[in-house]
Amino acid sequence: MKTVSFEDLQKELKNRNINLSYQRLKILQYLTNSQIHPTVDQIFTDLHKDIPTLSKTTVYNTLKLLVQSDLAKVLTIEDNETRYDINIENHGHFKCESCGEIYDFTIDLDSIANKELKNFKINDKKVYFKGICPRCLN
Repeated sequence: MKTVSFEDLQKELKNRNINLSYQRLKILQYLTNSQIHPTVDQIFTDLHKDIPTLSKTTVYNTLKLLVQSDLAKVLTIEDNETRYDINIENHGHFKCESCGEIYDFTIDLDSIANKELKNFKINDKKVYFKGICPRCLN
C-alpha cells in the first residue's frame, strides 16, 4: 500500500486549483493510500467513521472533481457498479468473480489496434478481464 503525506496531497490539489477542504483531502488520501478501486458507498462508509459530517453528496462531488482534474478515473467493470481508480496511467483491470477483488495489470493500450476503427477518433481505451484470482483458485 502506497502512503502519501497529507501535505503532498494538499500541494497536488493546490497545483490543480482545487479549493482545499478537509473532506476533499481525506477522500483523495483514501483513494491514494488504499488503491482498492472503491465505490462511493465504500468511501462514504469508511470515512464517515472519522468524519461524521461527511455526506454522500460530498463524496460524489469530490470524486467528480478529481476525475475532471485527472487525479482519478472512473472504473465501470459491472454495469451497475461505478468504482474509482487513483491510478490514471494506462493499465488493465482483472475482477475476480469469486471474491470481487479488482487487480491492476500492465498492458500497452496503444499497441492494441483495430483496422475497422482506422478512421475513428478513440477517446478512451479500457481493458477488463474477469475470472478467478489465484487466491480463490486455491
